[in-house]
Amino acid sequence: MPEPRADSDTQLARILSSLTDDKAEEIVQIDLRGKSAIGDYMVICSGRSTRQVTAMSEKLAQRLKTELNVQAKIEGKDAGDWVLLDTGDVIVHIFRPEVREFYQLEKMWLPGAEAAAKPV
Repeated sequence: MPEPRADSDTQLARILSSLTDDKAEEIVQIDLRGKSAIGDYMVICSGRSTRQVTAMSEKLAQRLKTELNVQAKIEGKDAGDWVLLDTGDVIVHIFRPEVREFYQLEKMWLPGAEAAAKPV
């Protein structure tokens, strides 16, 4: 019998600790519960280079799979400018700083959710 999948709060905690361990910068979490059907949480952070962005995304996906039995879909890993990981419950955006500044995802999600977003 397969192990049960970790819930969204457990996933979020492991995602935040993984990103912190890998020296992600400006980590922001946004609570989407009751606001969007795309997931329970969104996490946005930056890496200093394409190499770091790619490495953080690969490590995060591997940790989620081995530790929590959670398979993440990954987009953008080959370019390394903006990598998106989607567990179904938590969406993680890892950017190079310039790309993050250009897209400004926080501004799109924070105006109606300012109280729910908190820097980590």
